[in-house]
Amino acid sequence: MERHSGFPMKAPCFYTGEAAPVPGQVYMNRVEYVHGYSDREAERLSDQARTLTSLLHNDTRYPAGSRVLEVGCGTGAQTVILAKNSPEAEITSIDISPDSVRRAKARVRAEGITNVTFQAGDLFSLPFVPASFDHIFICFVLEHLADPGRALKILRPFLKPGGTVTVIEGDHGSAYFHPDNAETKKAIQCLVHLQREAGGNALIGRELYPMLVQAGYADVHVSPRMVYVDASRPGLVDGFTRQTFTAMVAGVRDIVLSRGMMTRDEWEQGIANLYRTCEPDGVFCYTFFKATGIALTQKRSTLSVSPE
Repeated sequence: MERHSGFPMKAPCFYTGEAAPVPGQVYMNRVEYVHGYSDREAERLSDQARTLTSLLHNDTRYPAGSRVLEVGCGTGAQTVILAKNSPEAEITSIDISPDSVRRAKARVRAEGITNVTFQAGDLFSLPFVPASFDHIFICFVLEHLADPGRALKILRPFLKPGGTVTVIEGDHGSAYFHPDNAETKKAIQCLVHLQREAGGNALIGRELYPMLVQAGYADVHVSPRMVYVDASRPGLVDGFTRQTFTAMVAGVRDIVLSRGMMTRDEWEQGIANLYRTCEPDGVFCYTFFKATGIALTQKRSTLSVSPE
């Protein structure tokens, strides 16, 4: 059961299903979101969230009564973790995809969570007045935006003075594995290229510190979170290497082959070697980056943002 957030609101400007021609903005619709919106993708995101809960989310806990905005909640995989970690916080979760919001509502309801309110909305046109939130949480969203720095600037005035932002992103350039394989590296680069072509950045993790500083946040800290996987960690072998990372790369197979970015034999060898790293003598490493920052006083934290 959902509760009304009680936030003062402007006239709503929610996403209607049609991408408005706003320069520099990429809508995470079925075309632009490189991973797609299939049931398998929703399952992959759930596997990822469950597997990485301890690594990425255990130190994100908000005080009772605090107002938290989750930007880009997707199908609710991270929302469930966020709400369970902070059961007495008031969480508002938004996503530009109405279908994802519907799935997220169902997921949260099934978990018996009552401290989350959902809205279908566009982070570039939020319906809240300034200083509505104590904290903002953004996980695996900025990588899909054409101008993530602008998004961070736009979000900052919605924080109360002294409020915090938490941003989590991966970096596909941080993937290392044994046995090494040229085709596997090429397959990963195909995903990086496709995401860049869609207006995103699969290497954004390494850029979080300067991005938050340039967006006007203070006291910015970035914590690298490495996932190291070998046969002594069977949960990560299946939950991360096989079901999260390999499934993500394998998901762009059809477009890679249809555009001739790799031959079928090269692709199959590259994916086969990713699965090969799941064998008893295989190793896989990947690094996520978790950044935090603080909004300054209201006067200093409401810099004008150009619509371009």
